[in-house]
Amino acid sequence: MYFDGAEAYFNTYTKRAVEAKVDPLGFYISPYGYAMGQLLEQAANATKSLDQKGIAKYLHEHEFNTIVGPISFDADGEWRETATLQAQFRGVVDKNVDQFRQPGKQVILFPARLKTGNLVAPFEAARK
Repeated sequence: MYFDGAEAYFNTYTKRAVEAKVDPLGFYISPYGYAMGQLLEQAANATKSLDQKGIAKYLHEHEFNTIVGPISFDADGEWRETATLQAQFRGVVDKNVDQFRQPGKQVILFPARLKTGNLVAPFEAARK
């Protein structure tokens, strides 16, 4: 699943993260941290300020394109549409980290707009 800029980000980050041994797969949580930086960059550029209240107001009133997809906020500051994925691993074998780089090993169950498959239960059935 790639949004604007994601592929370039992963091409750079994955190599560095694996070499530094900080993220063996090279794609765990860092895209969300990078996306938060993108939000701040876009808001600071648009408001031409680093004023926290001005940036917060701008963040609440606009949608932003990021490497994890579009982000906008509702009145209480939560994401209008979640991008937190619920996923299930399929066909997992022991002691093989590289398998998680292959398509189909991780099926997205939620949110519905990103869903790529249905839950297989019990989990032992998904291991096969």
